[in-house]
Amino acid sequence: MSPPNPSTNATVASRRGFLCAGAGLGLAAMLATERFAAAASFPAGHYVDVHTHLGQTWNTTEPLSADALLRWMDENDIAQAVVLPLVSPESSSYPLTTDFVLAETRPHRDRLIPFCSVDPRTSYSGGLRGLVDMLKKYVDGGAKGFGEHKPGVNMNDPRNMTIYAACGELGLPLLFHLDAQRNLDAPGLPGLENALRQHPATQFIGHGPGWWASISGNITAADLARYPDGPVAPGGAIDTLMDKYSNLHGDLSAGSGAGAIERDLDFGRAFLARRADRLMFGTDFLAPGQKVPQLTLFRQLQLTPDVQAKIFRDNARKLLRLGEQTS
Repeated sequence: MSPPNPSTNATVASRRGFLCAGAGLGLAAMLATERFAAAASFPAGHYVDVHTHLGQTWNTTEPLSADALLRWMDENDIAQAVVLPLVSPESSSYPLTTDFVLAETRPHRDRLIPFCSVDPRTSYSGGLRGLVDMLKKYVDGGAKGFGEHKPGVNMNDPRNMTIYAACGELGLPLLFHLDAQRNLDAPGLPGLENALRQHPATQFIGHGPGWWASISGNITAADLARYPDGPVAPGGAIDTLMDKYSNLHGDLSAGSGAGAIERDLDFGRAFLARRADRLMFGTDFLAPGQKVPQLTLFRQLQLTPDVQAKIFRDNARKLLRLGEQTS
């Protein structure tokens, strides 16, 4: 059962007033009031979606406007959503630039959270310092993270490593897509481990078929390109790497994220509880009328209120510092 969540501004205001009236009960009540007031400053909604796109992503999909995304969010109890650019040629049919994402989200920054992206093969001068300066312009424009990082190079390609270093310097969490075409790696994800080890200041958020196939042990290179089904084998790279590296997180969006949990519901439910501090709700919503399995799946799993709160919204707000002033 979902924990209660205020659905209207009037509800938020009335609850805030009730708590403030009881502040005289002592320190515990005052702290509770402060915590609630901080939470109430966010838009109403049960979820923070860490993975959406605007514009036309594929030549087979319809364009999605900011207004249409906001209507869909309202219909599905989503308070805030991260909007990701797509700049690599392998990432989408049409480039969705950072400037486009910043412009489209600017009137709605309380709810639409922009990320930035630069393809690692981009020409720029000045090495790491030049890249940091490029990204700093996007941060000044309101970008809260980097991604969707989806280039057709190896996960630990030296050019990728420069991207990771720049994100660490600027405090930009990096959301990457991993499969057999983008951010290539091998079973066990040794390239990702090298990146995690060399860039401990960078927060990595995993997404994509190759990432979510790695929930299971004993996978093959072919599994990195598909959505495996059937029971999850022990020893998956995701658990192994999360045990070793505190800067690794997971994005539960798209068919890959939903499929990784649905393929073995007992394992999936235990995995969500075990990794509740590292996982974030996401959908990969990018076109009007798109089906989103996460919204049904999480209602079926009957997670505890504490696990729901962390995965559905709190982890994203903490990692992306959404309580801070946005541009």
